[in-house]
Amino acid sequence: FPEASSYYAPIIAVLAIIGIIYGAIVSFAQTDAKKLVAYSSISHLGFVTLGIFSLNSAGIQGGILQGVNHGLSTGALFFVVGMLYERYHTRQLAEYSGIGSKLHVLAFCMVFISLSSVGLPGLCGFTGEFLVLFGSFTADLLPGAKLFVVLASTGVVLGAVYMLWMYQRVFLGKLVHDANRNLPDLGLREWIVFIPILVFIVILGIKPAPLLDRMEPSIERLLDPIRVQVAANAAQPPAFIRPAAETTAAPTNLAESER
Repeated sequence: FPEASSYYAPIIAVLAIIGIIYGAIVSFAQTDAKKLVAYSSISHLGFVTLGIFSLNSAGIQGGILQGVNHGLSTGALFFVVGMLYERYHTRQLAEYSGIGSKLHVLAFCMVFISLSSVGLPGLCGFTGEFLVLFGSFTADLLPGAKLFVVLASTGVVLGAVYMLWMYQRVFLGKLVHDANRNLPDLGLREWIVFIPILVFIVILGIKPAPLLDRMEPSIERLLDPIRVQVAANAAQPPAFIRPAAETTAAPTNLAESER
């Protein structure tokens, strides 16, 4: 829908930014690790939406790539929460505290995935967020695009704060509960799941070009009718917002349509 997409892009971009900031703020209030990761997904998917409705090549590439990155990093975070629940039978952050001194490998995996989620350069989260922000900054269809990027960037800062805050509460500090002292670290089954995720996080962070190159032809075909519609709208407003008197009446019979 090129006509509607170009017209409503600023409105959807505003909703995306609200989602980015709202998801980050709500994540701060969570005491349940699974809920914190779930609300962080709202914030990350706001970046995906913002990138797509920048309606330029860089932004859409970033939005698609960020969707892939989100599946890797957030999926891995849910996996970590599941492993913690299997060991401790609770998801309350206050019940962990200091378990990094016993679960060394799991603590490393958690900080690695958390840094990917918050967009550390060299990991997959950075490439997607950078392209989204760059595409939004240069978007012709977003009035006040620079303000949009500034507001969206606050989501990056807030994301780093709540993810590292969760890591601190769970893995750092002193062990509070004696029951947490003798639990096993990662097993073979868990390593089999983790290794491919970690590898793809690094590959997409260092060399995303093969994936971006595959996207580009399809994105250009998608954008062509939007560019044509934008040029047409510059001369005349879209049909669905013009007054009824300005629209052309449809032929009422076959003879009239032939004339």
